[in-house]
Amino acid sequence: MFFELFLSIRYLRAKRKQAFISVITVISVLGVMIGVMALVVVLSVMNGFRADLMSKILGVKSHLLVLSHKGAFNDYKRVAGRVGQVEGAVATTPFIHSQVMVNRSGNVSGAILRGIHPQTAGNVLSIERMIKDGSLSSLENSWDGLPTVIIGSELSKQLGAYPGDVLNMISPEGKLTPLGRVPNSQKYKVTAVFDSGMYEYDASMVFVSLKEAQAFLGFGDRVSGLEVRVKDVYKSDKVGIKIQNALGNPYWTKDWKVMNRSLFSALKLEKFAMFVILTMIVLVGALNIISTLVMVVMEKTRDVAILRAMGASAKSIMTIFMVQGLLVGLAGTLAGLASGLGICHLLARYKFISLPSDVYYITTLPVRVEFWDVCLVSLSAVLISFLATIYPSWHASKLNPVEAIRYE
Repeated sequence: MFFELFLSIRYLRAKRKQAFISVITVISVLGVMIGVMALVVVLSVMNGFRADLMSKILGVKSHLLVLSHKGAFNDYKRVAGRVGQVEGAVATTPFIHSQVMVNRSGNVSGAILRGIHPQTAGNVLSIERMIKDGSLSSLENSWDGLPTVIIGSELSKQLGAYPGDVLNMISPEGKLTPLGRVPNSQKYKVTAVFDSGMYEYDASMVFVSLKEAQAFLGFGDRVSGLEVRVKDVYKSDKVGIKIQNALGNPYWTKDWKVMNRSLFSALKLEKFAMFVILTMIVLVGALNIISTLVMVVMEKTRDVAILRAMGASAKSIMTIFMVQGLLVGLAGTLAGLASGLGICHLLARYKFISLPSDVYYITTLPVRVEFWDVCLVSLSAVLISFLATIYPSWHASKLNPVEAIRYE
């Protein structure tokens, strides 16, 4: 193998009169390098988008929901105790979910009412770090005799309601009176504004304390369900199955993957599509490797014939040119990895690419390099480069030494 490697490296260093072959070799290395670099950077940016999106979604929504087929239930403390015994479940908190209308000085908007337990919600949700003005603990106390509410930043702009203002909340479920069911209305004091970075949540969600939501909606001691935080967010579906088996009927679970299936499926499909498209750049480099080896084989016909006459086997001749092409692919792959990881480091540290904040929910490109993506890109580039060497190397091994040196 040393003999084949020695000749492969020697053939890469073309003589002065064969400088054109060296130029094509450099182009081959650059083609593979650019393809690998583009793949590493693009996949890392897409991973960054996905991670950033997940952090925003899972900041407002929990990893797992425990619900009942019968609707709202009142034995949530017992259920929470059993859920806490399941392996993988870290924390639980009860919640109430309902649709309402909010009104502030004639500005009306639909909203989603979330009743949460202020003391335990922080163990499951990351809403505390999203609150700009005020605090989550403000939900525990009344202000000027009025119950308190936390609203999203976009909803705050739509209504013109800021901390210290009063808004009116109307429940479509209403309450039963001798004259029939009429909408239930209640005034609330805005004590805080949260900004999750997701327009859908910031423009539609309002948070009140669990007790206030129960009183406003007439739930009594019932809740809509339990929110659960799990140890490994990617195993939330498995933990959900364990919880469902432990609780039995009528309880069932729904994890974040199911609740955001369409969004993350689209991101996964887009990532796969970008991988396939950018792999074409590596294929261009592989085609250059083929052309380089074909030209080297044609130029080294006499050398091959002499080697065969001296006793070199067809397998050794094939190995020489395969190693030569593989060295080109490895050089391009290593250079592409170095440049791609370098660009990712610069993007993550200096954030020199900015995005318009009025269009996107982020202002800079997020970057997250994943080990297995780098491995997949590297293996793909090397494999494509190796496959590109097969035909030229096979053709060189089939040269007839007699025909090659007949006229020499």
